[in-house]
Amino acid sequence: MAWQVPTNCSISSVLAIVLGLGLVSGNNAWAQSAAAPGEAGAAYHDMPAIAPIGVRVDRYLPLPNATAVPPVDPAKGYRLQQLGHGLYMVTDNGYQSMFLVYDKGVVVMDAPPSYSAHLKQAIAEVTDRPITHLIYSHAHIDHIGGAADLGGHPIIIAQEETKRLLVRANDPKRPVPTITFKDRYTLKVGSQVLELSYHGVAHEPGNIFIWAPAQKVLMVVDMVFPGWMAWSGFADAQDIPGYFEQVAEIDKIPFETLVGGHVDRVGTHADVREQLAFMNDVKSATRTALQTTPPFVGMADADKANAWAVADNYIDRVVVKCVNAVTPKWQSRLAAYDVFIWSQCFAMQQSLRID
Repeated sequence: MAWQVPTNCSISSVLAIVLGLGLVSGNNAWAQSAAAPGEAGAAYHDMPAIAPIGVRVDRYLPLPNATAVPPVDPAKGYRLQQLGHGLYMVTDNGYQSMFLVYDKGVVVMDAPPSYSAHLKQAIAEVTDRPITHLIYSHAHIDHIGGAADLGGHPIIIAQEETKRLLVRANDPKRPVPTITFKDRYTLKVGSQVLELSYHGVAHEPGNIFIWAPAQKVLMVVDMVFPGWMAWSGFADAQDIPGYFEQVAEIDKIPFETLVGGHVDRVGTHADVREQLAFMNDVKSATRTALQTTPPFVGMADADKANAWAVADNYIDRVVVKCVNAVTPKWQSRLAAYDVFIWSQCFAMQQSLRID
């Protein structure tokens, strides 16, 4: 007798049913593998053409519009982009940070170690004023691990959760903030203004919105990846429902330019809405897969009393269904789609089951 998910069964209860011992056996959809215990066996039914995690890829999908990306001068190691009214983005086409020039100095926002040794050179292209302030978008080392390269003794501003994490990290490359805030902080330097706000946990505790109202520029790091697939697992989001809410919130802010901290260009509202559409498609496909995937399919009888194995088999096939459902629409629209689609579907089913 094949097990069916009841039509009134909640997403969170599906796993509880799957993990329960003594479930009725499902019909095998394909022949059992002759592989030894613990070894890879036959592929799951309807496996996508896109290689799953753990399988080497000989050639990845080509990047859409790769030739349209502004190049980085290899002798400099960075590219400078003016955002208006004394605000600039610095990027190596993989990471992004900003700096703001005012009458007495410069405010730096993030210092990615991939090009932090060149940040002072980038600033010197614009002004000889000193760095007086440094704002941390959040605590992750790949965005602020070059803070010590700036030299001097700038005032460091961050959300209080970021300070907590940095105190714990005790990393000399990431000095502890000297000014912290809980919800909002306005930095006024000369005639320039930056509005910092905290909207709760999504990517990481302490990850803030940095709004430059005069320039209509919004910087939110590790949330939106213009034109690209998000990093693995919705950018390693610690709170996936919070991540969804904050991406939608970003779209409500009247920015003209979005600096996301990654990839090779700035973003627009169209980029935010495209990412939201993709995320919602993944969510919908995963919810359907959770509700329509029976347990036990393809499992050896001896493994059906192993609750962890039953869950693993079920989750794998849910993820397969998700990847198959969203690939036709999205693989040619998001750069590096094939790199992280498996991890997005895996992260989504985890969140729908337990969040």
